Amino acid sequence: MKTVGPATGSAAPVRLTSYARGGGCACKIPPGELEAMVAGLLPPPSPGKTPSPGQAPSPGQTLGGDEDRLLVGLDDGDDAAVVRTGDGTAVVSTADFFTPVVDDARDWGRIAAANALSDVYAMGGRPLVALNLLGWPRDVLPAELAGEVLAGALDVARAAGCLVGGGHSIDSPEPLYGMAVTGLVDPDRLLRNDAGRPGVPLTLTKPLGVGILNNRHKRTGEVFAHAVAAMAALNDKASAAALEAGAVCATDVTGFGLLGHLHKLARASGVTAVVDAAAVPVLDGARESLRAGYVSGGTRRNLDWVRPHLDAGRAGEDQLQLLADAQTSGGLLVAGEIPGHPVIGELVPAVAGTTLVIR
Repeated sequence: MKTVGPATGSAAPVRLTSYARGGGCACKIPPGELEAMVAGLLPPPSPGKTPSPGQAPSPGQTLGGDEDRLLVGLDDGDDAAVVRTGDGTAVVSTADFFTPVVDDARDWGRIAAANALSDVYAMGGRPLVALNLLGWPRDVLPAELAGEVLAGALDVARAAGCLVGGGHSIDSPEPLYGMAVTGLVDPDRLLRNDAGRPGVPLTLTKPLGVGILNNRHKRTGEVFAHAVAAMAALNDKASAAALEAGAVCATDVTGFGLLGHLHKLARASGVTAVVDAAAVPVLDGARESLRAGYVSGGTRRNLDWVRPHLDAGRAGEDQLQLLADAQTSGGLLVAGEIPGHPVIGELVPAVAGTTLVIR
């Protein structure tokens, strides 16, 4: 496990993670609480107007009134909203922000930008423009550090070919950063989380374990360069490969962990997901850090949320916590086989009361 000393580029290094209760996507509101919170916002189903669960609109389909231009919304908790424009294209819109996941300000900006852009890639889209979302304790932390966060994000956005057009900032008790991103997508080639079908393999494009290593970083100051590199990496090539392979169902793995996001995908698609735990890629040092107790509260909440729907087989608690590890800027989870990435399981016909099976 390789580590290097923390470096912020200042004479007196500031540990950004010490200014936040949580870190990265592990600070998300727990999935069960979030679903209860937004339940009243969902419109009642309109028979004959919207696709049934697991059924994407057919090519060229016009669904009706203005509300049906919203091809993807709150219904299944997908990664971004998608709105049909009427000229053969659709707009993808998303927003994501979180507290510091690492102490290096520029790395935090890079990771947060890659994470926000990932939602567009998870829908099969291409990001066009992003707006910064910044909360900064201006009486506590120097403004120069905020500038480093923004500079790191700009580096990643430029690499993605995405413009950055300003944004919004507030004085906040904890540092917060992320982006609102707008992109374009072909409405007939969407990657949705409700379009999974039995018999299709599952591919994961980044290893798990960043949540565990981030938790260790927050508590000890150790820096894990390979985890930073994984989080800052864009999912653009994985998204393009999924579309090239003919995939129609995908999501990205972030704060709810592999099990949480796979549970949402399986539930929305009306299938059960079988995970081959031995095939799931894991970052170096994550298992050792897990055994040492570096598990976030977000990971434990993820596992508690999916337990009622989980057939854990012979998987032990450590293995389940790794599969539920709250990721920040994780990979794409694709229903389909993507060259160069491991197949970690498959979708099977629905098993009553069970969305997840570990083997």
